Amino acid sequence: MTQTTGADTPRTSFLAEVKDAVTPRATVLVTGTVALALLFIASYVGALHDPKPKSVPLGVVAPEVAAQQAVTRLENLPDDPLNPRALPDVATARDQILNREIDGALVIDPAGTTDTLLVATGAGRALAATLEALVATLERSEARTLRTLDVAPADRQDANGLTSFYVVVGWCVGGYLCASIMTISSGARRLTLRRSVIRLIVMALVAIVAGLGGALIAGPILGALPGSIAALWGVGALIVFAVGAATLACQALFGLAGIGLAILLVVILGNPSAGGALPPPLLPPFWRDIGPALPPGAGTWATRSIAYFKGNDTTDSLLVLSAWAAAGIAITLLAAAMRGKESTKPQVTTPAET
Repeated sequence: MTQTTGADTPRTSFLAEVKDAVTPRATVLVTGTVALALLFIASYVGALHDPKPKSVPLGVVAPEVAAQQAVTRLENLPDDPLNPRALPDVATARDQILNREIDGALVIDPAGTTDTLLVATGAGRALAATLEALVATLERSEARTLRTLDVAPADRQDANGLTSFYVVVGWCVGGYLCASIMTISSGARRLTLRRSVIRLIVMALVAIVAGLGGALIAGPILGALPGSIAALWGVGALIVFAVGAATLACQALFGLAGIGLAILLVVILGNPSAGGALPPPLLPPFWRDIGPALPPGAGTWATRSIAYFKGNDTTDSLLVLSAWAAAGIAITLLAAAMRGKESTKPQVTTPAET
């Protein structure tokens, strides 16, 4: 018998209220959100909690015999923090640092007791500081002193060399939020090829505006990032579009759940492995390996190269971003075309249904 509180007002049980308030769809979404939150914690803490240098490329400049002895000594350090190589002269060492082939160089003075460490804080102050601390300890053990020379210094207003990373994070956020909003705002309407083309065109226009805006804000407006505005604009636009197109592709394949997949790839896996707070040689193996293949890592590398390394060594990063953009376009359009074909198939009815 149904209980009533008044003449015609039924009283429902608490369990029924819970079932009505927490639908199966809401349960799935909440469970997915909690899983993403835990993955966020695991990824960021796992990547950043215990930085250790691993196989950091380091040049050694010294007379031939002394150089080989130094290389052998550095190769035999516990846990392989350095990947040393002998270089013929200081000019070569500088060129390789600016070309991003090595992260530093030790110049040994055979006639004195003071050696010079060449670093590049533009690639991240954390890496430069780690190299300086490691080499200084070795020098003290041999009763030698060390002076440090920054050949690609980060801008004074670029705290810890992180501006390039923060700009890339902003571009990535703009990409997946714009793509997500376009999908959510359309409600339950079926994905069509025409609608997908329109979304990709809008995404390209947004990328152009966001890329220029980010370059202007970080560059001439705040003075936090040097480098060519045009080059930063181009990279920024490519980052925004690559992430946006990839998000549209995820949504085309998995519906609204694709937004969660995009967050997993870009935010949870991409940001801590991007080399922002900790450059790649200081990251654990998993994050160091995946970082260059994800948009935040490729974008951070390209942006730093433009800002501090004369645009050197950006080809691989630009190819990665272009691949994400191309794959996003192809998957989005293919998924829309396949769904369009399914919706146009004639419906077969049985005699019972007629």
